[in-house]
Amino acid sequence: MDLETGFYQNHQKRQSWKTVLTLAYQSLGVVYGDLSTSPLYVFKSTFAGDIEHSETNEEIFGALSFIFWTLTLVPLLKYVFIVLKADDNGEGGTFALYSLLCRHARVSSLPNCQLADEELSSYRKEIPSLPLSSFGSRLKSTLEKYRVLQRFLLVLALVGACMVIGDGVLTPALSVFSAVSGVELAMAKEHHKYVEVPVACIILIALFALQHYGTHRVGFLFAPVVTLWLLCISAIGLYNIIHWNPHIYQALSPVYMYRFLKKTQTGGWKSLGGILLCITGSEAMFADLGHFSQLSIQIAFTSFVYPSLILAYMGQAAYLSQHHVIENDYQIGFYISVPKHLRIPVLLIAILAAVVGSQAIITGTFSIIKQCSSLGCFPKVKIVHTSSKFHGQIYIPEINWILMMLCLAVTIGFRDTKRMGNASGLAVITVMLVTTCLMSLVIVLCWQQSVFLAIAFVVFFGTIEALYFSASLIKFLEGAWVPIALSLVFMLVMYVWHYGTIKKYEFDVQNKVSVDWLLSLGPTLGIVRVRGIGLVHTELVSGIPAIFSHFVTNLPAFHQVLIFLCVKSVPVPHVSHEERFLVGHIGPREYRVYRCIVRYGYRDVHKDDVEFEKDLVCSIAEFIRKQKDENTPDGKRADGETCNDDDEVMTVVGTPSTHLEGVHMRTNSEDLGTEVQEIRTAPTNSQVKKRVRFVVPETPKIDDGSRAELRDLMEAREAGVAYILGHSYVKAKQGSGLIKKMVINLGYEFLRRNSRQSTDSLTVPHASTLEVGMVYHV
Repeated sequence: MDLETGFYQNHQKRQSWKTVLTLAYQSLGVVYGDLSTSPLYVFKSTFAGDIEHSETNEEIFGALSFIFWTLTLVPLLKYVFIVLKADDNGEGGTFALYSLLCRHARVSSLPNCQLADEELSSYRKEIPSLPLSSFGSRLKSTLEKYRVLQRFLLVLALVGACMVIGDGVLTPALSVFSAVSGVELAMAKEHHKYVEVPVACIILIALFALQHYGTHRVGFLFAPVVTLWLLCISAIGLYNIIHWNPHIYQALSPVYMYRFLKKTQTGGWKSLGGILLCITGSEAMFADLGHFSQLSIQIAFTSFVYPSLILAYMGQAAYLSQHHVIENDYQIGFYISVPKHLRIPVLLIAILAAVVGSQAIITGTFSIIKQCSSLGCFPKVKIVHTSSKFHGQIYIPEINWILMMLCLAVTIGFRDTKRMGNASGLAVITVMLVTTCLMSLVIVLCWQQSVFLAIAFVVFFGTIEALYFSASLIKFLEGAWVPIALSLVFMLVMYVWHYGTIKKYEFDVQNKVSVDWLLSLGPTLGIVRVRGIGLVHTELVSGIPAIFSHFVTNLPAFHQVLIFLCVKSVPVPHVSHEERFLVGHIGPREYRVYRCIVRYGYRDVHKDDVEFEKDLVCSIAEFIRKQKDENTPDGKRADGETCNDDDEVMTVVGTPSTHLEGVHMRTNSEDLGTEVQEIRTAPTNSQVKKRVRFVVPETPKIDDGSRAELRDLMEAREAGVAYILGHSYVKAKQGSGLIKKMVINLGYEFLRRNSRQSTDSLTVPHASTLEVGMVYHV
């Protein structure tokens, strides 16, 4: 499977049942690893001090009833049957919902958006625009009118992203520590506490240390491990039901929830923070939607995962209902309900399942940070693609080691599942609340359903989640402060970076040079034109960047072919190869000045190899071949042409791999078709580095002007490409407030110096790079 196209295109096709069932099986190892390991710690966290297991069994029956209905209403009803339908071209997650809203209402936080972006096939809405008289239309206009509402929407999405990152710290610690806690039953009470923490830390260190190898080598083991684990806990649960309490099914009645709260009162309410852990990992069903399909995830959960979990919890409750006084200190938990002769094998399977579940959440954390970075809300980080075949498998070294250190700190600092569970529960329920809020807007703006349906959705699911949220928040001092602290730190980083990026772009827009200034210089631009291609990297999609005028003012010479390159992200998950490049002239064709905009989705893989340069040159050559002698003045033309803000006609051009009938570049002397005649310049002291030839289709015939333009581009490519990069120093302008000075001069500057440049993904050769330094007073 191609690295960039990935599985997301498969969602558009009708899949066979064999394919759907295969995806359902594979989803067990990726999607349900975290959710399937929750029986390890739910009952132990629930009875961790707020309530006690009494002879009447009202507490254990009430807890089981809460678990059953929570699993039924939240993962099954909310996610499987409702939220999964709110996919963004096959992708899911918090940013998928935010992206949908950005496209149905102009609330995007990306500064360099264009009308041409709305012509992308993945951008277009499949439903007609909202009637002007509808509530949705008024809501849309309100969101577009008030900037504060747009910022609130962005903050809401970022809160969900920060809590996912926090979950990436807490879930591995909780899952692995809970799995390892089974050694309690195999050794003396005074020794097990000295074994659990070191063993858990060793497993966590190994887990994070092996991340850079990727999961594609051992990924085929994930689904069998989780399948074996679910079969194991469901079989043990069924045994406990039959052997200890066959009538435990009666406890599924909602009446037991009422009796539970009536008897335990405040203690029962607080214990809901432990019951909440039964749905940890539910969000993964939506977040990992891009790797599978709606139907496959629905089949896997409803037919296998959901019944297995219910049997496991019922089995634990059946065992505990007949065991009220337990000699071992491990009074209420998973392993106590496992038959003694099976505890060691189950312990080993549990550790493997915990590792698989942790791996999934770590990979999800990498993915959410990549999405934040693509949308300009997180500093640029090094992204390593660990597999060339499987879409979405990435590794971020800096984030990996930060997660490992935080994970070890949580494990060593807490050393018990109670406080880890309190911390993890708050992170999980916050993400679900964010999803509920964004879904209510999607129902109105995107699905165009009644506002009463959206209100009913928020009231029903929001009330359930708010109940659990309050039970988790009340345990702030007992571990729940950890996700809040982590989220505040990441939110601060995101806000500072986003604010600085917006201010920097605004400075670029305010200080850009008009195209009229460039045209007034004449074909030579008033400077010496030397051989080669000058590639000026800029964030602007229109106008001439200030760094260009700054450069030619101090050094009045430039290359014979000048390309202003903008690599930007658009609020869609993927941009197809056919729509990757937007190419246009700046000024008349004899100026040999071009603008090229390269568009990526927030889940796309940015090319980081030498093929990017080849694709760029070929896209410009294809643009030259397609252009007409006279440009029509209207804004939108045939063949995907459109105008930008400065009336530059831009044409959509695909990569050479998608246009076999288009222009291709060869660096050898093979006769592969009708070619542009090879032109040699007069002999010079400089040696030509490589011989370049364009393979041009025989039809349609190109005019003499385009042929000459292709010759010039070919000569320039032979001479080489020079990369002109802007190296900006951002400072708060005089008269700025103290807070702004701290944010820009200290916060943003620190992040800028310790992050990768936006051009690093282009793999720019150092020998061909020229940096132009500028100070931005914002």
